[in-house]
Amino acid sequence: MAQEKKKATGYDKYVNWKLLIIPVVLFCIVIMLPTSSGMKKVGMQYSVGPKAVTNYICEQLFNKKSSNVEQWQKLTAQMMEQSMRMGALSKARFMKRDAKWLKQYKIPGDSANLKKALEYVNTNFTDAAFLTVMKGAFDQRNKNLSYADLSSSDQKSADTGAWKIKVSIAMVIFVVFCFMTECMPLPGVAFCIGLILVFTGVVSRSEVAGLYWDDACWFIMGSLMFAAAFVKTGVDKRMCLIMFRKLAVPNVRWITMIFFLVISPLAAFISDHALAAMFLPIGMLLYQNSLTDEIPEDKELAKMLMITIAMACNIGGPGAPSGGARNVIMMTYLTDMFGMDIGYAQWIMYCMPFVIVMIPFTWIVTNMVFKPKIRSLAPAMRHLEGEIVKMGKWNKHQIWAMIIFVVMVFGWFTEKEFYNLGIYPIRLGIGVIAVAGAVAYLLAGVVNWRDYQEKVDWGVVWLYAGAIIFGRTLDKTGAAYWLAQSVIDMLAPLGMDKGIPLMLTSNGLTAVLTNLMADGPAAAAVGPITLNMASIVHPGTTFLPFMAMATAVASSFAYCLIIGTPPNAIVYASGYLEPKDYLRVGVPMWFIANIMIVLLTSLYWCNIGFGSLPGF
Repeated sequence: MAQEKKKATGYDKYVNWKLLIIPVVLFCIVIMLPTSSGMKKVGMQYSVGPKAVTNYICEQLFNKKSSNVEQWQKLTAQMMEQSMRMGALSKARFMKRDAKWLKQYKIPGDSANLKKALEYVNTNFTDAAFLTVMKGAFDQRNKNLSYADLSSSDQKSADTGAWKIKVSIAMVIFVVFCFMTECMPLPGVAFCIGLILVFTGVVSRSEVAGLYWDDACWFIMGSLMFAAAFVKTGVDKRMCLIMFRKLAVPNVRWITMIFFLVISPLAAFISDHALAAMFLPIGMLLYQNSLTDEIPEDKELAKMLMITIAMACNIGGPGAPSGGARNVIMMTYLTDMFGMDIGYAQWIMYCMPFVIVMIPFTWIVTNMVFKPKIRSLAPAMRHLEGEIVKMGKWNKHQIWAMIIFVVMVFGWFTEKEFYNLGIYPIRLGIGVIAVAGAVAYLLAGVVNWRDYQEKVDWGVVWLYAGAIIFGRTLDKTGAAYWLAQSVIDMLAPLGMDKGIPLMLTSNGLTAVLTNLMADGPAAAAVGPITLNMASIVHPGTTFLPFMAMATAVASSFAYCLIIGTPPNAIVYASGYLEPKDYLRVGVPMWFIANIMIVLLTSLYWCNIGFGSLPGF
C-alpha cells in the first residue's frame, strides 16, 4: 500500500475576506431592516403568549389573575396552556398528563398539586366545556393578543422576542453561506454562532456555555473516541473483513451497496449517530488500504465511501418509530391533537417501504456523482487478510475494545426504556454513555490520551456543538415557526393548502428546516401548523395520520449540510469531505425523497387506507 499523502482540509485554510464580507454585510442588513409585522406577532406569541394565556385561563376557571391563585390552580392553567400550544385541546388528553410530562415541559409542580389539578378538571368540566375554554385560550394567543393592549413591561418583552427572531433569521443567512463556501474554518463558524447570540442578547453567557456542551456533543465526542480505539487495536480491520470477505468481486459499487443494505434498515432501530460512528473507521480503512503506488490518492473514492455511510444512516431513520425523535414527536402530536394512535408495527408497514425504495435510488445517485479511479477493492481485502494473519488471534486489547463497545451499544438501546421502567434512577442519555465508554477504554489500557488527542477531530465536536445552538435558537425564539407559517401563508393562495399539494408544501418546508436544525425541532415546528391545517381542510380522514407520518419522514431529509444531522458531522471527521460534497449528493436526493414520499402517499398509503377512517 502506498503511503497516504497528508490531506488538505478546511482547517488548513485562512479566512477568505472577499467571500466572508458577503454574509457579514447581509447579516447587518437584515438586522437593520424594520421588523416585519409577522415577526412582531410571533415574537409576542412566544414571549408574552404563555403568560397571557395562563392568566386568561385562571380568569376563566377561577375568576382570579394568575398572580392571585393557589399553586394547584396555577399548575392547572400552565398545563392547559402547554397542551394548547401542542394542539391538544381535548379533556381526554389533559387527563393523561403525569409527573413525567410536567418534567418534560419544565412545568413546576408536585404530585399533590397535580392530583388536585386533574381532579378539578375531571369534576367540573364536561368534554365540550373544556374544549370551549381551550379554544378560547387558542384564540387569546393567536388572534386576540394585541401589542397595544400589553403593559409596558410586556411590550418590552414582545419587542425582545421579535428582535430575537430577526437575529435568528440573520444568523441563518450568515451561517448557511459560511458553511456552503467555507469562507472561514467551519469550527470558527460554530463559535461565531455563540458569539452572535451573546452579543445580540439572544442568550446569556452562561446559557451559551451550557448549549455548547449538550448531550449530543458528548455523543459526537465519545463516538469519535471509540472509533479511535477501534483503529488503534485493529478491531476495525476484523469487522471490515467479516463484512466483505464473501464478495466474489469486491468492486466499490457492491461495497457501497452492502453499506446501504446493512446500515439503512438498522438505522430504523439503532441510533444513526451510533451507526455512523461504527462504520466510519471501516470506510476509512477500506480507502487507505486501496491506495497503490500507481494511485497514491483517490479523493473521489474517499468521498464516495464516507458519503455512503452518512446517506445510509439518513435514509433509514423513517423506517420505524425508534429511528428518531421526529417519529415519536409526530406520533405524540397526532395522539394529543386528534386522539389517533399509530402502532409500532403499523408505522413500519407504512414507512419501511420508503426506506426500501430509497436504498437503490441513493445508491445509484452516489455512484453517478462520484467517479473514483480505483474501482476494485480486492487489493484492500488482500491487504486486510495479511494484516489479520500478522495479528494472529484476538489479543487482550481487542477483546476489551469489543466488550466495552458491546456494553455501550446495549446502553444506547436500553437507557431510555430502563429509565422509564425505573431500573435506572436517572436518565443517562446516549452522550454520557459514549463518553463513559471512551473513559473505559482509558481505564482498560486500550488507549492513552495521546491517541485521543491525535486521532479525534475536535473541530467536528465544536462544529456540531454550534449546529445544536443554531437549531435550538431557531426553535426556541419562534424563528422556525415564523419561517414555516410565512411559507404556508404565501403558498395558500396558490391552492397549496389542501390535499397532496398541502402535503408537498409541508414536506418541502420540513425538509428545508431539517437541514438547518435537528430533525426533532424541525418536525416540532412544522407539525402543529400542518396538522391543524389538515384538520380544517380534511377533518376526520386518513389525511391526518398520513400528514403526521409524511412530516416525520421529511424531517429526515437532512442530506445537504454538514450540520443537518449527526451522521453528516461524524463522517466529516474523516477529513476527506468538503461541504460541497454533501450538496453533490444531497440536492438530487432531497428532490427524489420529496417526490418519493408524495408518490408513496398517493399510490400506497391511499390504497391501503388507515383503519376505518375515510379517504380524503
